[in-house]
Amino acid sequence: MTDVSTLTLPPLRGQVANNVSLAPYSWFRVGGPADLFFAPEDEEDLSQFLKALPSDIPILVLGLGSNLLVRDGGFRGAAIKLGKGFQSISMDDKQLVTAGAGAADVKVARIAAEAGIAGLAFLRGIPGTIGGALRMNGGAYGGETKDVFVLARGLDRSGDLHTFDLSVMGFSYRHCDVPDDIIFTEAVFQGRQGNSAAILAEMNTITEARSSSQPVNTRTGGSTFRNPQGYKAWELVDQAGFRGFKKGGAEVSPLHTNFLIAHEGAKASDIESLGEEIRSRVFEQSGILLEWEIKRVGEP
Repeated sequence: MTDVSTLTLPPLRGQVANNVSLAPYSWFRVGGPADLFFAPEDEEDLSQFLKALPSDIPILVLGLGSNLLVRDGGFRGAAIKLGKGFQSISMDDKQLVTAGAGAADVKVARIAAEAGIAGLAFLRGIPGTIGGALRMNGGAYGGETKDVFVLARGLDRSGDLHTFDLSVMGFSYRHCDVPDDIIFTEAVFQGRQGNSAAILAEMNTITEARSSSQPVNTRTGGSTFRNPQGYKAWELVDQAGFRGFKKGGAEVSPLHTNFLIAHEGAKASDIESLGEEIRSRVFEQSGILLEWEIKRVGEP
């Protein structure tokens, strides 16, 4: 792999730095540094960076970090943080909502609701960004990204721009078919005319449901495992006796057993080791091998 410390990049408007800790960019607040860190100003700035970046350097795209575990050894490559230049949200009189990939799902839901656009309230239940919702076909409380998706824009590894309609996204449960090296930059969603007060009330119901059933306001990573077909991951974890179980600085949430919590002093290895122990015991008891939903990256 090309040594990033000797890398020559063109003039860029965004922040570029070497050896930047990624712990602040993950809700777990653990993990080592990235060899290279770039926070582009906008889509064009990102394109210029990608055009200059050698193809053998791995890339990690950062949103809110709500579904990310960076290992303690850090990330050997370039971490790209989509900031303010990717957080715009707009809408038109046809109830089309256009949002940058760095926009928080909850903010998109709220702005659409305030404009009387229904259909996007489910985004209130997803603690991530639009880019993550596209990549994972994010869903919650009866809605999925694919239900409202119209179009997305994204840059490939060479910095070239592409558009993606529903026919090529290949959405399925927590998955899309678009190659992993595409960095989504913007998406368009189709809402429908609705009553603002009613939509906001629906969002409040979702907020209350999350607060009562999930460990919000803690250092967690959202749902740890995907739901196997016909099963709920939290039930399998609970049946295996892991509710409230601790390992090092990591704990299985006593409130919702598909959430892992990082306590003060926790390491990424504590969290991953606990997750693997859960997978092993659940498999022994049920024959079902749980799949990680949290994205784990970097070196041990």
